[in-house]
Amino acid sequence: MQTTTSVKEWAKTEITRLLEKYGPRAPGSEAEWAAQQDMAKQMEPWADSVMAEGFAVQRQAFMGFIPFTVVLTMAASVLFWFNFAIAGLVLVIMAALPMILEFVMYKQFIDVFFKAQPSHNIIATRKAKSETPKKRIYLIGHADSQYEWIINLKLGGMGMKLVLAPAVVGMIICFFANLLRVIFFDALGMIDSLVLHTLFIVMGFVQFALFPCMIGFLFFQSRKKSVPGANDNLTGCYVAMSVLRDMAARDFRFDDTEVVALLTGSEEAGLRGAKAFVKRHKEMLHDPNVETAAIGLDTFRDMEHMAIYNRDMSGTVRHSVKMQQLMYDAAKDCGLDLPFSSIYLGACDAAAFTQAGIDATGFAAMDPTPPRYYHTRLDDAKMLVPETIEKAAEVTMKAVERFAACGEQ
Repeated sequence: MQTTTSVKEWAKTEITRLLEKYGPRAPGSEAEWAAQQDMAKQMEPWADSVMAEGFAVQRQAFMGFIPFTVVLTMAASVLFWFNFAIAGLVLVIMAALPMILEFVMYKQFIDVFFKAQPSHNIIATRKAKSETPKKRIYLIGHADSQYEWIINLKLGGMGMKLVLAPAVVGMIICFFANLLRVIFFDALGMIDSLVLHTLFIVMGFVQFALFPCMIGFLFFQSRKKSVPGANDNLTGCYVAMSVLRDMAARDFRFDDTEVVALLTGSEEAGLRGAKAFVKRHKEMLHDPNVETAAIGLDTFRDMEHMAIYNRDMSGTVRHSVKMQQLMYDAAKDCGLDLPFSSIYLGACDAAAFTQAGIDATGFAAMDPTPPRYYHTRLDDAKMLVPETIEKAAEVTMKAVERFAACGEQ
């Protein structure tokens, strides 16, 4: 079985229409919800049920640590110079915690300090022939778009790294400088070692030298302007939708497998939609009578970088080996020998399912540099590559078929 040959034309036309009608879709915004309702209406003829579930999101919390982290780190560097290393050490730890817990580990650590907005998930289900399905697979794309990454727009992916990496290095140096000074007395006058004295002076100057990068970190992301998000991630939504569309066009159902297109809200705010879904449906997802799996579909543009994600959430989450192999075999069926890759910084919705104990993996086609269109105003309809979307839809359909067939006699 194969997807319809018009996937690329259909996806390009519909994504362009959505962008023209609704524009950027910040997490928890009216535009996000309007676009989701539009896509839900499109899926009604293909699915047996289409429903929306609401949840609350503090959309600014995910990146809200930045000014707090930068100011406290710079203050800790100043305290180091004035021999207040204990206070400096406390400040730099306080600075690092929200960055690590929110941005690296996607924990809702400082969300309570931010205003909540309503966001939604759309769940479209095409049932199996059997009234008691034995399997269920979720195809997940997110409907929202990120607030603009200003540094990536101005400097590109490598330039962005040249700002952010030194800023993080400065924080690490600040931590160890203050820690060493605490260990070897909290005053240079009490240290007899010339080596330590020299080391502290060098570490102090390095911290100050990296202040421009820390200040640049303050301008990393816009707090008001979100981006079109044509590739990230309307392409993922339409790849998920294409499977239901294809099955409906062929009037086809699997014998024992339900197929669910899950269009999440607020993924760009820290996977909040996917996390809300797995929390709400924990019992159903772990039903021992229904084998459940998930594929996170996120950004399909750069065909040469199409890959299966074996690690996620800044490399801290390892996806299901079984699902990785399923995707690899499905790609082989479609004439592709896809590599396995890791999301070294960031995450996709599949990570929320893996963390919840569900077999899941991620699938994308994006230059990991990242490209200049990533999370910037350049990610508009002109940046779409319909052929990549079509190939991703073909691989995803084949993966669903393999999942449904696995174990059947």
